[in-house]
Amino acid sequence: MSDSGRGTTDRDGEGAFNRLYQRLLFVLAVGLGLLFMAALNWVSLWAALGIGALLLVLAMLVPDTSAEIAALDNSSVIAEQAFADAVRKLTDSLPEATIIIDRRSLVVHRNPEAVRQFPQAIEGQPIAFSLRHPPVIDAVERARRAGVQTVEMHRTIPNETWHRVTIAPLAAGDPVNEGVLVLTLLSLTEAKRLEALRSDFIANASHELRTPLAALIGFIDTLLGPAANDAPARERFLGLMRAQAARMSKLIDDLLSLSRIEMRQHMRPMAPVDLALVLGEVTAGLEPLARETGTTIRLAIAEGTFTIPGDRDELYEVFENLMENGIKYGADSGPVEVSLRPSDRPGFVAEVTVIDHGPGVAPEHVPRLTERFYRVDAESSRRKKGTGLGLAIVKHIMGRHHGDLNIRSAEGEGLRVTAAFRA
Repeated sequence: MSDSGRGTTDRDGEGAFNRLYQRLLFVLAVGLGLLFMAALNWVSLWAALGIGALLLVLAMLVPDTSAEIAALDNSSVIAEQAFADAVRKLTDSLPEATIIIDRRSLVVHRNPEAVRQFPQAIEGQPIAFSLRHPPVIDAVERARRAGVQTVEMHRTIPNETWHRVTIAPLAAGDPVNEGVLVLTLLSLTEAKRLEALRSDFIANASHELRTPLAALIGFIDTLLGPAANDAPARERFLGLMRAQAARMSKLIDDLLSLSRIEMRQHMRPMAPVDLALVLGEVTAGLEPLARETGTTIRLAIAEGTFTIPGDRDELYEVFENLMENGIKYGADSGPVEVSLRPSDRPGFVAEVTVIDHGPGVAPEHVPRLTERFYRVDAESSRRKKGTGLGLAIVKHIMGRHHGDLNIRSAEGEGLRVTAAFRA
């Protein structure tokens, strides 16, 4: 990874002059010696001059090994420079962050992905300044002695990230590049995040299913024991068991729905859907629940046509979840207001807004409302037969439809959810 110090033309011109100068000195020395030997003998003098001329001609004809050596040196420098350029180009084409360090552990090159992920890795500075992770620095030294090394790097500042760092010698066995190492940093951050989400999801789903299942087992044991011949108790327990079974069924349905949506997340549905018609159907379907909780649904649809590309069943699920949440958490606080109107946001054609006048939630909880199983008040949610998956389902469906979901709330001011749709 070294650079040539001088230009080829300057070296060639200087070498030619030195070669001519050396040959002339050689011929002059030989000639003087012959003249001295000839003394004043004219015959010997002419012989000496002839021999000197012959030596001059021979000196001009003898191959110049210094020129060959200079050419070889120049070719070696050019080859080294070409190799260094090829390594840099290859490094720049890699999708993973890649850093090259020299035998002193100074950064000599970093590809664009390394510049993006590790802007502090400045060329000319020690790698220890940018990767302040002792296991990585130790692996660098081991790689020089024992070859390829791999180590995992976990950093928490400025953000929590994970990388698998592979450290390998560059052109092992080449004395010119001895000690030069290539560090490849493969990001594991997204994989770690998904793994944590999957673990949390399994734990939460198991907990949510275990609670009603434990209640069912308890009721069954009671019916088989003390309440075996108690008709009123049996009737009451069977009603409670039915409610717990319905809760488990709803949770399983939501889990399956979420899984189905995620499997098709990358495919935008394109069938025409009339939003006004779907909203009307959802409103009619939720009227019994609204009456049961002592509230009403006010549906206001602006003039015009509101047909968008989408999946009717999934959009029905979006509006049903939003309106059902408004009914459950806004009961006794006023009607649930639902509106459909043209959107004034660039790129969007329609907006559906659902407003309830319930207790609302504190601003710090709002960004997490669409997380799976996230509840501001878990006990209240369970009493209202919530699964903690409704808004997560809404978020994924809106993402599949290339729409936008906006939630605004404050304590004592209810909840306002707006779903915006593109054409």
